[in-house]
Amino acid sequence: MGRGKLRIYLGAAPGVGKTYAMLSEAHRRVERGTDCVVAFVEHHDRPRTEVMPHGLEQVPRRRQEYRGGVFLEMDLDAVLARRPQVALVDELAHTNIPGSRNAKRWQDVEELLAAGVDVISTVNIQHLESLGDIVESITGVRQQETVPDEVVRRADQVELVDMSPEALRRRMAHGNIYQPDKVDAALSNYFRPGNLTALRELALLWVADRVDAYLTQYRSDHRVSRIWGSRERIVVGLTGGPEGRTLIRRAARLAEKGAGGEVLAVYIARSDGLTSASPKELAIQRTLVEDLGGTFHHVVGDDIPAALLAFARGVNATQIVLGSSRRRTWQYVFGPGVGATVARESGSDLDVHIVTHDEVAKGRGLPVARGARLGRSRRVWGWLAGVVGPPVLAALLSAVDLGLANDMLLFLALTVAAALLGGLLPALASAAVGSLLLNYFYTPPLHRWIIADSKDIVALVIFVAVGVAVASVVDLAARRTHQAARLRAESEILSFLAGNVLRGETGLEDLLERVRETFGMESAALLERASDVEPWTCAGRVGQGRPVERPDQADVDMPVGDHMALALTGRVLPAEDRRVLAAFAAQAAVVLDRRRLLEEADRARTLAEGNRIRTALLAAVSHDLRTPLAGIKAAVTSLRSEDVEWSEEDRAELLEGIEEGADRLDHLVGNLLDMSRLQTGTVTPLIREIDLDEVVPMALGGVPEGSVDLDVPETLPMVGVDPGLLERAMANLVENAVKYSPSGTPVLVAASALADRVEVRVVDRGPGVPDEAKDRIFEPFQRYGDAPRGAGVGLGLAVARGFAEAMGGTLAAEDTPGGGLTMVLTLRAAGPRPGLLPVTEHVAEPERQAS
Repeated sequence: MGRGKLRIYLGAAPGVGKTYAMLSEAHRRVERGTDCVVAFVEHHDRPRTEVMPHGLEQVPRRRQEYRGGVFLEMDLDAVLARRPQVALVDELAHTNIPGSRNAKRWQDVEELLAAGVDVISTVNIQHLESLGDIVESITGVRQQETVPDEVVRRADQVELVDMSPEALRRRMAHGNIYQPDKVDAALSNYFRPGNLTALRELALLWVADRVDAYLTQYRSDHRVSRIWGSRERIVVGLTGGPEGRTLIRRAARLAEKGAGGEVLAVYIARSDGLTSASPKELAIQRTLVEDLGGTFHHVVGDDIPAALLAFARGVNATQIVLGSSRRRTWQYVFGPGVGATVARESGSDLDVHIVTHDEVAKGRGLPVARGARLGRSRRVWGWLAGVVGPPVLAALLSAVDLGLANDMLLFLALTVAAALLGGLLPALASAAVGSLLLNYFYTPPLHRWIIADSKDIVALVIFVAVGVAVASVVDLAARRTHQAARLRAESEILSFLAGNVLRGETGLEDLLERVRETFGMESAALLERASDVEPWTCAGRVGQGRPVERPDQADVDMPVGDHMALALTGRVLPAEDRRVLAAFAAQAAVVLDRRRLLEEADRARTLAEGNRIRTALLAAVSHDLRTPLAGIKAAVTSLRSEDVEWSEEDRAELLEGIEEGADRLDHLVGNLLDMSRLQTGTVTPLIREIDLDEVVPMALGGVPEGSVDLDVPETLPMVGVDPGLLERAMANLVENAVKYSPSGTPVLVAASALADRVEVRVVDRGPGVPDEAKDRIFEPFQRYGDAPRGAGVGLGLAVARGFAEAMGGTLAAEDTPGGGLTMVLTLRAAGPRPGLLPVTEHVAEPERQAS
């Protein structure tokens, strides 16, 4: 038997028509012959919805009494016994009445699905658990009834039932949603146009995200590489130059024009050395794109157009935004540029926007930090100009007679061009080949390798000297330009590192990731050892390269002091890059030291907190210890007095007082010892599998008889706990609940199972605790409200939470519907009880309805 399918009708607010749509779908399925029943539908006295269940089989509801009232709930057992093909279950986030099989209706639905029954249900967007804070900020109402997002996300189909705020308010005004006496209040509060518009947007965006996740999964499963423009995704190609801010803002405006538009900024770094971008400028642009709601990505690739297109297609982008080239006009002889190449190769599925900016045609002006001063393409063009250019020029000049002086000037211009393109060696080659051609073709006697006129010899010598001089000057200028650009790149990186040192912002892993990206390496690791004879250990590592255990295993290692080294894998760095790498290594050592200092500071704070607690302890127990001791002493003194003849009743009363005082002292000292163990970290739980009904009843020995109602089913799975710690925690919780419950109102201790957890709820009907104080009551020496001094030192709940966390569980406080406080102790389920079928029961208090 397979698992059933879940279909959910999602709405932005009550009254949009979810239940009506669900019932309409049920009628369609019944007409097709599907076995469909109404397990639970609430029409809320809405006329059009009230008539829809007619003609559908309805499972009778279960009547249940609670606090003097009778409530009708879905009869889960009856639905499971009926086992239809499809069951209609309204209001997925509903909280069941205490005593029901499950605490929440979505848990009932999970059981139906597990039994192979298809379920159709409804839920409003405000009941999704992750949106609670957002909905409260919009409407001012905190939704107490929620359903985990994962339950809705796992649904096989989610259908949005949408209605405009104006139409919904008209339905409200016509009395189609609430009773007439509630319409005016609803329209002026929850159903304000702004509230409904915001809730509608939440619903639309949530469904759009879910559809997008389905689409991404489908494309991955079916290996679809072609872009599907189902949603506007705009990729911004950044160079690290100042024009990047303009591109990001333009892309954000484009994204705003399309619903659900998304901006992804990407910088593609070469893998041949230091990045050519300004780290400071990239950091500014990263912050800008994140402030505008986009994401920033750093990709390594030598072929920038190909890497950019691959990234865009990988994220299913629909548009690419690039800036107009900053290259000067003459630089286009080296190629069409990134923008033109991306536009040519993008195909029909990607739109490419070329955005103008203030830096157009002003030159790149960015730090160039590659290993060679001139790129490979420039050197190739330089050698072509130096070796092939002179013969071509000689062939062209053979058709015209310009005179020897003009011919020499043209050959000299070609030599200068070769120097500009390829540097010194191509220029020398051009000068040599040009002088030979001038001698052979243009100096008498022609077509011979001799020179008749001595003046021509002087001219050729001057030509060669000028060519060599020009080539030397160009080569020297290239060296100086390269050095200046490199120093600029290094200074910007060092400035960035210095800023991080002053601000203390960069973590070790973030710094190592920047090292890896900056130098285009596969991985980066910081290794250290205590002494020369100790083995190396890894303090931090990033990247996917091979693991490095010692510095000599890395492609590049940079020592930091005697016992620390920065190790990189991927390629060998040139010597000129090691200076900046040394700065990174020193910064990594500083970051590691700072992290350890912070850990030391945390330990010091822990010790200081322990001292504070001990001081508070002495102050708190001074009275609480004296009171029972004074009572015991007074009773003992009275019993020992020879002046008074005590009756048996008086003697029993005095002995009872002594016993109560001793019990109070025992409880107080026990809590003090437990708190001391928790503060010093000496609580070592001995975890073993045990049944709750073996431990929980033992924790009730210290409370008056009849003050607690116990509901711990025998069918609950076993839990993995320390029995002693659990008993102490439960005793403190029950004692606290009894202390604050009204006289004659028993405390409920109920246990239930959910997935791999077991929850124990201690429910009281006392004054309750405000939301802002729920966490504070678990702190040591906290007693809520006007609790008298004799009520204890405020350690019970702190000890209970400490023991729960020591056993791998949690302890939290919730409101009890109708008033009071519920303590929820969550424990890890170990397995079903031996010899019994794993039947799960859920008993829990309902959550308070939102008004």
